[in-house]
Amino acid sequence: MKKYLFLIVMVAFAAGAYAQQASTKKVSGPVITFEKKTHDFGEIVQGDKVEETFKFTNTGTEPLLITNVQVTCGCTTPKGWPRDPIQPGGKGEIVVAFNSAGKIGRQDKVVTVVSNAANPDEAKISFTAQVSEKKQPQ
Repeated sequence: MKKYLFLIVMVAFAAGAYAQQASTKKVSGPVITFEKKTHDFGEIVQGDKVEETFKFTNTGTEPLLITNVQVTCGCTTPKGWPRDPIQPGGKGEIVVAFNSAGKIGRQDKVVTVVSNAANPDEAKISFTAQVSEKKQPQ
């Protein structure tokens, strides 16, 4: 039993060491790194318009070029993103607006940043909101 436990611990340790080594490996090319990838607007009232700014850095070795910002529905609008290349170490922002008109309940929206980044799986940002019904005047 002790031999099997020792073997399991050694395999887990080796796998962890390999994963850490792989994650610290420098990727060549542009790399988009967001300060935060998600935002929770909390509870808002139906009809509210809210927006959030997602900040990022090009942590890669070549210029980053964002060619498009795709949304999942018409209620979400990318209001702005850098059109010029972002040099290594350079920073940028993507402003995303959400119009809750016609929405009710929990909203989970994903925004995809289309670019030449070497890490395209990391180029998705998202937000949530809990939309409550507009109270009618009495």
